[in-house]
Formats: sequence, structure tokens, C-alpha cells
Amino acid sequence: MADTLLDIRDLKTWFATDDGMVRAVDGIDLHIDRSETVGVVGESGCGKTVTARSILKLIDMPPGRFEGGQILWQGRDLLPLGAAEMDKIRAREIAIVFQEPMTSLNPVYTVGAQIAEVLREHEKLTRRQAIDRAAEMLSLVNIPNAKARVHDYPHQFSGGMRQRVMIALALSCRPKLLIADEPTTALDVTIQAQILELMQEMKERFGMAIMLITHAMGVVAETCQRVTVMYAGKVVEEAPVDALFGNPRHPYTQGLIRSIPRVDRAATHKERLEAIPGTVPSLVDPPPGCRFARRCRFASDVCRQAMPPLKQVGPGHFVRCVL
Repeated sequence: MADTLLDIRDLKTWFATDDGMVRAVDGIDLHIDRSETVGVVGESGCGKTVTARSILKLIDMPPGRFEGGQILWQGRDLLPLGAAEMDKIRAREIAIVFQEPMTSLNPVYTVGAQIAEVLREHEKLTRRQAIDRAAEMLSLVNIPNAKARVHDYPHQFSGGMRQRVMIALALSCRPKLLIADEPTTALDVTIQAQILELMQEMKERFGMAIMLITHAMGVVAETCQRVTVMYAGKVVEEAPVDALFGNPRHPYTQGLIRSIPRVDRAATHKERLEAIPGTVPSLVDPPPGCRFARRCRFASDVCRQAMPPLKQVGPGHFVRCVL
């Protein structure tokens, strides 16, 4: 536990809607150690982004609310903290790169002003010092001619460059944990590789941990040490990356891995890309038992009766399945 930065215990983040209470995150456990990259995977609607926003308490209340659990940051529970106390933690200790680089930056301020605002708030720098540091951060994330471009507006940058600006903004205060919420969304494959390589370089430079949210299993295999698989607001499997890809135990994880295109076999084998049938169930009134049972080819009556517990099946390998 001495090396654990973040320890989420039985977190429940629910949202009140006209149709009822949506249990977006419904009792998850997740931990991240120092200097570790943890991948959080699952299809859309499984609760990945809500988990990330819950850590920084960026949930709109109402309609959202924390129904229970703990978010322990270096042993301190964040849930009871007020806005002023959370402001001291956001960006300075825990930073986030949001999902959409095209809309995450304010279009009416220069990118330098947006980075400088964070630095002036947390580092107490002067305006000139903050702009100079912003230019240094832009140079660090490989934006050419950073001293001039620090005065440019977001629309003057491409999508990949905007994502670099977002990373520079997130890392400006040297946080201990970076939450990257699908940081390669809407970017082409070449730029995706550059952004992931940049994040790895920054991790090694600053010695920080990364929580990488994605549904690209190939990205997880390349960048993460440990993987948490979420489905319908629950953690269904957690394992070191080699164990997860070498011996996936939950049928949902197996389906995700089988849906990865196999470039190494494309020339010699013509195979139809496998898909998981059905959709994520409604979280307003989730089905009893295992939430994946309706889509699982191995499901039996016992799967539909009670939610299976998360059981250890190997070193650091946990799975929520009766099989």
C-alpha cells in the first residue's frame, strides 16, 4: 500500500434521470501505483469516463451524486472534500487530458494563456514567468517554434497539435497522476502513435503514473502494465497486461481481444472480424446476476441469478465470472 497513489473502493456514481437512477459506476474497486500505467478498457457506456471524472469530482451535481465508496488519494479520501480543497489537487497532483482535443480548449484564449492560467494558480508565477513556462512546456511536447506559437489560438493548431497542447497543459504542474481519457480519439493512426509515445516519454521524465482510458486493446498491449476491464458499471476483470492477453478469463474480455484485427494473419487467412452480439444493458434497471449474461455464449441459469464476486485466479489476476 505504501506505493499506492490512488485506491478506489466500492465507488458508486449515479445520475438521476426522468427514467430513473442511472447506475453509471456501480461499486468498482481500482488502484494505481506510483509510476504505473493502468489501462481501463470497455465499450462505450461502461463507466470509464464517469470513473475518471469522479476521481477529480468533475461530476455535475445534480443530476449526479456519489452514492457510496471511497476515492483514496495517497490515503486521503477525496469524496468529502469541498471545491476549494479539490482545486488544490486538480492539475497540481492529478491532471486529466479530456477525450476530445477539438473542443477541450477555450477558443477565445491563446493556448499560452490557458497553460499560464494553471501555472499562475498553482505555482504563483507572474504573468511573464507563466508565459515563458508555457512556451517551455509546448517545446517539451514537440511543438515547433513554441515561443511564437504560445500566442496562437486553438483553431490555428491541427488536431494532433491540439492534443499535444492538452498534454502540455496537463503536465505543466508536474502531477503525480495523469488521467488520459481516450487521448487518441479522432486522430489518425500516425498521430495516435506519436501521442502515445509522447505520453510514455513524459511519464519517464516526470516519474508519474498514468490512467489510460481507451477501447483500443492494441494501445493497452503496447503501453500498460496492468489492465482493468469494465462492463456496465462494474469491473469484470483485472490483470497484468501479459496475463490478460495471454489468458483472458472473462468472456467479455475474450470478445474484446477477438475483435482486434490481426494484421499478421491478413495476408494468409481471410477471417471475418468477430463482434460481440447485443449492446450494453440499460443501467437504469440493470438485469439481475451477471450483467454480461444476455450477450455471453457460456451463460447458464446461475449466471442470471446473482452477481458473481470478483475472484482471484492468478497473481494479480481477478475475474467476475462463475466459470
